[in-house]
Amino acid sequence: MKADLPTAVVGAGAAGLLAAIFAAGSPEHRRRVVLLERTRDGGRKILVSGGGRCNVLPSAVDPGRFVTDSSPNTLRKILSSWPLPEQRRFFEEEAGTPLALEPETGKLFPVSNSSREVRDRLMGLARRRGVEIRFDVLVEDLEPPRDGHPWTVRLAGGEAIPAAAVILATGGLSLPGTGSDGTGFAITRRLGHTVHPTYPALTPLTLDPPRYAPLAGISRTVTLRAPGPKRTATAHDGFLFTHRGYSGPAVLDLSHLAVRSRLAGGPPQPFLVQWTELDAAAWDGLLREGAGTVISLLRRHLPDRLAEALLADAGVEGSRGFAQLRREERRRLVAALAEHPLPWTGDEGYRKAEVTGGGVALSEVDPRTLESRRHPGLFLCGEILDAFGPIGGYNFLWAWATGRAAGLGSVIY
Repeated sequence: MKADLPTAVVGAGAAGLLAAIFAAGSPEHRRRVVLLERTRDGGRKILVSGGGRCNVLPSAVDPGRFVTDSSPNTLRKILSSWPLPEQRRFFEEEAGTPLALEPETGKLFPVSNSSREVRDRLMGLARRRGVEIRFDVLVEDLEPPRDGHPWTVRLAGGEAIPAAAVILATGGLSLPGTGSDGTGFAITRRLGHTVHPTYPALTPLTLDPPRYAPLAGISRTVTLRAPGPKRTATAHDGFLFTHRGYSGPAVLDLSHLAVRSRLAGGPPQPFLVQWTELDAAAWDGLLREGAGTVISLLRRHLPDRLAEALLADAGVEGSRGFAQLRREERRRLVAALAEHPLPWTGDEGYRKAEVTGGGVALSEVDPRTLESRRHPGLFLCGEILDAFGPIGGYNFLWAWATGRAAGLGSVIY
């Protein structure tokens, strides 16, 4: 009988763990759930997030900071299904993971600063709710119900698992070392779903040849602007020079614009950097009114190596006095300091991307339950859906909210 069949959750990442926990029901009304994970331990993106600290949640949510090619209104409905205070309460009271606010970043981390604790507490909660967890299992395909038969989950090696409902939480293509391989995209396409073109997002940018490699390791808080035909996207956050190009939250948050311009084959997305809190007018005033040499002024606001590189870009000798600067030299130097064109030639791709852009169109799931509009009994959650947010806990928030919605939605089967 269908009531005897389990709900099968495919993928034991952030979204899959939440889906399994909520699909299992309450202590009074337990439901059979089997969680299928291709790696030997699951939750690997949780483990590597935040440098091993796990930025569990942001301190506030702005739906406008999410990126989707689907309806923004549908995205907002999905996000509102589990308000941020309730998510925090779940982690602290049910999962047993107290969270603390990092004031300088506005991010919520576990008090222990341990991503492993977050992963292990969620695994433990799933087990306490009776979820059967199977590791080292590769799901090859899904067969929807027909002729009175239930869902069938086909595994590599030939095993077939009948299921009352299926929750796909297979992740995307980012950080393949954590087990992401795009299986869910292939399965949903075969089932007739629209999958918007996928691309690496929140990924470092590269420059070849790496002209700024001598600056590797220099980190700044900058304002990074990406002018576009309709609006200018802006990020004010950390910036890091690498041996191959640039990283840091400001770069990662806007990197999808570079990636998509490259994939489209059009002009490369321009980026402009303001290296300090001083804008063009402020720098112009300092260079007109100050005393001493140009390099001495820049060194008061910037690391030596960066100051020297920007002077070289502007074609200005650092030993020059302010009064010796010609108007055109001052203009070039102000531009290098406040509106520096950031050259880039590529990106680090999925290998270092924190999330996957694109995915299953949000119009093809019920925003309340995330049940497929094409196949009753199929639920989609997490990175497989067409949405991602910026650095700072937004993508975990999406995983937690969508996993919970899919898990709760599945209990009717």
